[in-house]
Amino acid sequence: MEFADLDPAQLADTVDPRHVLSSETVYEGRIWDVRSERFELSEGGPRMTRDFITHPGAVTVVALDDQDRIHLIRQYRHPVRMTQWEIPAGILDVEGERPEVTARRELAEEADLEAEDLRVLADFHNSPGSSAETIRVFLARGLREVPEDQRHERSDEESEIVGARVPLDDVVAAILAGRVTCPNLVVGALAAYAARAAGWSTLRDPSVAWPAHPELRSNGGVTARSIVPPDQR
Repeated sequence: MEFADLDPAQLADTVDPRHVLSSETVYEGRIWDVRSERFELSEGGPRMTRDFITHPGAVTVVALDDQDRIHLIRQYRHPVRMTQWEIPAGILDVEGERPEVTARRELAEEADLEAEDLRVLADFHNSPGSSAETIRVFLARGLREVPEDQRHERSDEESEIVGARVPLDDVVAAILAGRVTCPNLVVGALAAYAARAAGWSTLRDPSVAWPAHPELRSNGGVTARSIVPPDQR
């Protein structure tokens, strides 16, 4: 392998779909499905099959107060058999709802908070080798509590949510020490730490295009559909 010098402006992932030869849903779940697709890596090149989880995408929110404390929530996660510290998050599962609206709704439902200002911190794929899930991280500031008579009634795992406000520096230290591992919190807190060091100059408009999301690559797009090849819709 040869390594070339890369201009900083060239450091960007690219939309680069390959020719899909076949696509089949092999498992239908409660929230997401598993698809098996056979595709060509290049024209006349290797052909391979990959199974992956389809996903409508999700949002997560770093809620930062005027003392630079992050609002954390703690809840049980059965697949890893752990109770984890996290930040508010939710799936884009409401038809026609924009990501920034979902972020505000999840912030209210999981943390009983509203935000005066909402900006994009970062975007990431949770596990691009096995899942189509892409997550947008928002920064919420100018926080205020939702009135008690308007608060969401939480159920299931959310019924045990416990909240805490922890200084950003302490959260970053816990991440680097391996004491907290939720990807939303890890990416969100480190992105907020870096953005603060840059004087918040890296923040983006809440409705900015989302290149990593197949159905939100241009401004104005809304979706609540799982990722399915166009010829299979």
